[in-house]
Amino acid sequence: MAEMQEKEGKKGKKPKQKKHATRVDLTPMVDLGFLLITFFMLTTSMLKPQTMEISVPSKDKVQEDEQNKVKASQAMTILLGKENKLYYFFGTQENGIDPKVIETDYSSTGVRTVLMTKNYDVMKQVEQLKKDRADKKVSEVDYKKRLSDYRSSKDAPVVMIKATDDSNYKNLVDILDEMQICNIGRYAIVDITPEDLALIDKKTTAAK
Repeated sequence: MAEMQEKEGKKGKKPKQKKHATRVDLTPMVDLGFLLITFFMLTTSMLKPQTMEISVPSKDKVQEDEQNKVKASQAMTILLGKENKLYYFFGTQENGIDPKVIETDYSSTGVRTVLMTKNYDVMKQVEQLKKDRADKKVSEVDYKKRLSDYRSSKDAPVVMIKATDDSNYKNLVDILDEMQICNIGRYAIVDITPEDLALIDKKTTAAK
């Protein structure tokens, strides 16, 4: 009888819970991952590289007198100075007379306004061309050809970009962006001369 009571006592105890190892089935997550990858591949577009168009010199021979005439009437020189300062002048140094140097900045009301004013006729032609393309009056191939012709026409200004040693890379990128915004097709990056540095020093001294 005592033995039976002992057994009953053991039976009355709360059985110990067995510890099971935690196991998570990741198979559905893998399937979901592949579905998401496939979805994004089909619905998103690949990143297109952004390029900058730079005009190259023409192979056509141009008479020296014509070159001088273009330089005198349509030439514009932009000087990139230190501390994000920007200078420009029209024409070239003639008969020992220095051109008038003007200081401006990289804002939309600075050098951009100057370039748009100088390139006003081309800007109007490009604006009309873009409108015709939006109205599907011209094809994409014809649009690109006419756009290149407008930007490189004889009536367009010729811009020479010269950077000082004190300017930075961002200044050069910003002014190249302005060339594209203002549809300047004829421009070149050339080395700055001692005469150009003298013009900057003269302008800086006069401003003090």
